[in-house]
Amino acid sequence: MNDKRVIVANWIFEIALIIALSFMYYLNQPIKSPRVIYIPEGSINKIITQMQQKHYNVTKLDTLLLRIMGSPQSGWIDMKTTDNSRWDFLYKLTTAKAALVDIRLIPGETTYIFLNQLAEQLQLSRELLEKEYALETKQKEGAFAPNTYKLPMGITEKMVIKILLYESDIQMKKIAKMIFGRYDEKKWLHFVTIASIIQKESASIEEMPLVSSVIYNRLKKGMKLQMDGTLNYGPYSHTRVTPQMIKEDTSTYNTYLNKGLPEHPVCNVSFEAIRAAIFPAQSDYLYFMKSKNGTHDFSRNYSTHLDNIKRATN
Repeated sequence: MNDKRVIVANWIFEIALIIALSFMYYLNQPIKSPRVIYIPEGSINKIITQMQQKHYNVTKLDTLLLRIMGSPQSGWIDMKTTDNSRWDFLYKLTTAKAALVDIRLIPGETTYIFLNQLAEQLQLSRELLEKEYALETKQKEGAFAPNTYKLPMGITEKMVIKILLYESDIQMKKIAKMIFGRYDEKKWLHFVTIASIIQKESASIEEMPLVSSVIYNRLKKGMKLQMDGTLNYGPYSHTRVTPQMIKEDTSTYNTYLNKGLPEHPVCNVSFEAIRAAIFPAQSDYLYFMKSKNGTHDFSRNYSTHLDNIKRATN
């Protein structure tokens, strides 16, 4: 009888040992993921299912483990590394948070300068950011919606560009549908191009419809736009436009040299500028000149424009 009890006890012990070793083996299996991942709000089942869709090595058993360990935190999670054991991975889901950085894109800023800003603030590769941007969109400029974005430290260059373009696209399509009832990419880009000039040239939001009217009036008459702001493209976003620059710049952005609009937007634009591009003021102004008080004087004829220049420069 005692022998049978010993045999049963040994058998139970061996089974328990096998289960324990199997469980330890399971918890030590590696899970590969990006260093920084985003956890949406939702049930544990939903979160595990979404991770499976992203090809993380998680199973339904992990749903049970998370119920014991605690619910995953929603938001950005910094896993610290791309390779974690299953235990570390699940533990970090319930305890870790990524440090968020406010990234502000100012209306009128160029993508070239914005990528510099992203690289500096998020400690990323400027070269890779530019490469990912080119892969994600054919739009050379004006694809980002100016806003303040909260992004986590440790995020990849690819993910930064994807997120910013995705959120910008949502914002722009929403506005387009509110105004036109639908989003037409070519039509929208045309207005963004006009808006980018308005953005660079206007001294205030209130001036934007008037600046817009000057652009349309000059285009209608077949006049060159001759606006300095179009030369503040790309790396020249904050460069003072000089007569030498106007003379030497042979790009399509030079509206002193070329008729019509530039081939691409000059910068990333606010929705106020887009609204002004779509709904210009009704005027017959053809010229404007920045006065000493920082606002613009608008005029219908060249002689008045010359007087405004004298007052501003004397």
